[in-house]
Amino acid sequence: MRLLLVEDDVALAEGLKKDLSRAGFAVDVAHDGVEGEFLGSEVDYDAVILDLGLPKKPGLDVLSAWRQQKNTVPVIVLTARDAWNERVDGLRAGADDYLGKPFHIEELLARIDAMVRRRVGRADAVMEVSGLILDEQRQEVKTEEGECLSLTGTEFRLLRYFMNHPGKILSKSRLTEHVYEDDADRDSNVIEVYVRRLREKLGKEIIRTQRGQGYVFGDPR
Repeated sequence: MRLLLVEDDVALAEGLKKDLSRAGFAVDVAHDGVEGEFLGSEVDYDAVILDLGLPKKPGLDVLSAWRQQKNTVPVIVLTARDAWNERVDGLRAGADDYLGKPFHIEELLARIDAMVRRRVGRADAVMEVSGLILDEQRQEVKTEEGECLSLTGTEFRLLRYFMNHPGKILSKSRLTEHVYEDDADRDSNVIEVYVRRLREKLGKEIIRTQRGQGYVFGDPR
């Protein structure tokens, strides 16, 4: 999944990007409200982490602009720990959740996961599709036979996106947008390579090719 982090504290942003990347997310970063608003309007992110105290344009104005554009991307706003009024204003402006600074990365990850689950209509915290169980912390997948298979970072991001959208036709371009960061190699042939790797690990039928359209994940039985 691909996230947008809008945070003007460069050191904090760099640390969060490393933590989020280790957790299996592709992360783009903006350091001011103008750049953040532009990226959030142009790219189909799975979630946004938005600081409210931003230079050039306040985070609250950025969020309001997205919602006026009918942009429904899930947003967590970052606020000062004791700034209850900021939290209220953020929620009223269309935020899905908030987190007070300072915070533990584990709480941020849990809140991101909960937001994404709500967006894709998945209530259960355990991701299980077609007999496969994805362990998001270990970045492993457990098969119906009970075998645990380790995944590379790209395999994990791709499989997680597939499992969040079972039965849906996903184009190569859509998969590329949600699996890779802004500065990554986005050759569509790379997606084919990783789809082949997942098929080798999980079985050829788990990811079906829709000629001229993309791929569909899920056991057809």
